[in-house]
Parts: sequence; structure tokens; C-alpha cells
Amino acid sequence: MIVHDNSILEALLRGATHYLDLGNGAEAAVYYGADGGAAMLAPNGTRRSGRWVMSPTGYHVDWEGGPSADWQIDIEPGRIGYRDGDGVEKGRVTKIVPGNAIAA
Repeated sequence: MIVHDNSILEALLRGATHYLDLGNGAEAAVYYGADGGAAMLAPNGTRRSGRWVMSPTGYHVDWEGGPSADWQIDIEPGRIGYRDGDGVEKGRVTKIVPGNAIAA
């Protein structure tokens, strides 16, 4: 079930770090700041910063010097998935940690 209720989506994202299984042993971590800031630790160790905002269909992230994309959270019993703007699953949440767990 795609989460369309912005209050639920904000509760899952705002002020939390999501760890994602991207498949083939690759893991990324994304922090969604309460102030709209975002940080990512990519599987190759690259760090990015950017901004995130709620959108009518989910949320949108703009990475500085990198891609900009729409995202959706898909929740099923025992699984939370990340879907891109086209609805294609790109990763699964392995854990959610309060605060910025990837701060350098």
C-alpha cells in the first residue's frame, strides 16, 4: 500500500535515518532532517546532501550536484519499500533510526 497520507509519511521520515537494502548486498542510508535537509551515504561510501519536501504523491528529494527524484513509501506487513516516481521498487527498509545516524 503506497502511503499517501502526508501526516503518516512525515512521521516515518522527518528526523529519521532509513537504512535501505538495494539488492546484491548494496546498502544505503538516507537521513530526512526536520528542517527539510537530507543526507545520504551511498553504497560506495559517497556522501550527498540535499533537500526534501512533501509532494501530492509522496515526497521529492533534490541532491546537490546529483539527481532529483520523486519517491513513495510502500508498506506491506513486514516490509517497507522505496518506490521511485514511476512506482518501481528501488529498495527495502532494513531499519529506521531516530536522528542523523550518518552524520560525518
